[in-house]
Amino acid sequence: MGHGLRGARIGTTLTFILAGIFSGTMAVRMPALTEKLELSEGQLGIALLALGIGSLASMQAARPLMRRLGGRGILAVAGPSCAGSLALVGAAPSYPLLLVATSVFGITFGLLDVAMNAQGAAVEAGYGRPLLSGMHAGWCFGAIVSGVLGFAAIRLGLTFTPHLVTVGLAGVPAALALIPAFLADPPAPEEDAGARRGLPRVVYLLGGVVFAAFTVEGMVADWNGLYLRDILDAPEWLAALGYPLFVTGMLIGRLAGDRLRARYGARAHLTASGVATVAAFTVVVTAPAAGVVMPVLLLAGLGIAPVIPFALSLAGGADPAQSGPAIAQTATIGYAGLLLGPVIIGFLADATSLRVAMAFGLVLGVVIAVTSRFLPADRLGSAVPGLTREESAAQR
Repeated sequence: MGHGLRGARIGTTLTFILAGIFSGTMAVRMPALTEKLELSEGQLGIALLALGIGSLASMQAARPLMRRLGGRGILAVAGPSCAGSLALVGAAPSYPLLLVATSVFGITFGLLDVAMNAQGAAVEAGYGRPLLSGMHAGWCFGAIVSGVLGFAAIRLGLTFTPHLVTVGLAGVPAALALIPAFLADPPAPEEDAGARRGLPRVVYLLGGVVFAAFTVEGMVADWNGLYLRDILDAPEWLAALGYPLFVTGMLIGRLAGDRLRARYGARAHLTASGVATVAAFTVVVTAPAAGVVMPVLLLAGLGIAPVIPFALSLAGGADPAQSGPAIAQTATIGYAGLLLGPVIIGFLADATSLRVAMAFGLVLGVVIAVTSRFLPADRLGSAVPGLTREESAAQR
């Protein structure tokens, strides 16, 4: 693929697709995992918590690692390791070993997530125009592919272990093949002043925006099916379509996101995303029937789609000397939303009702809309680390 911008763009997008396949494969076969090891809901919850804590810890650790190894160095290890750890999850013969495997998968996936976003931000800076939303669309596409592959595996009678082991082992050479495409990081001496100073305050503000967006995604993924079935009396097959509709909306929104950002700017788009989220959840919590909610879930996906890639891109550009650590910190704060969001909804549902708990999405939409007004303007560069300005322009 070569070492230029075009090759790096393709390689990074394919990495996002792989990440979507890895995480989606886990999600699709959760029922099969509970059957294999005869897990209770509580045991499964602990296994998922181990995965999430592993991801959160590795994302925080990625800050110093990004300074020392760079995004390409982390990707060279995290990509193949994430694929291999997925196979370990599939092969785990007992619950204790499952907890170890899911923790390792979480750690490697967290590093992969940060590094591929940092690489995407570097490519975006080299092109001098928005690209990260399109790369995040690759994750949505990978998640959809994992759903199709999961459906085929179930129809073919493939059980949990051979399915995850096959996908994981196939992912190792795929991840290794992408390494030459990634952009090399510029040398960063340890005594550099940029390595010692703190991150810009806006990074933590952007982390709050990503936290809100991840919480919305977690709400829809974990509670939407129950809401449609138990509150709106939808049949199970219809309730199962809610999340795929939401992800499809995200895919479409992210494919269009870069062009919209180039035309209107990230701040305006993020404000619109927050308003759209408020509108969508207003319909969700007041709808009398599932038929009203289903198309709104597609629109909710469209609305929330650009928030995470735009915020991570802005974090990477807040201080070019600390782009990788800034993205790592933003992602760490944001990822906590995936862990805490479903828990918050559960507590609210127990205290009130699931319909009232889903109204938390309104609050999150307001947070995104209001916070976006205090974010910095786009500052995409015209050159990329490792390439001269002329080489950067020649490869666009």
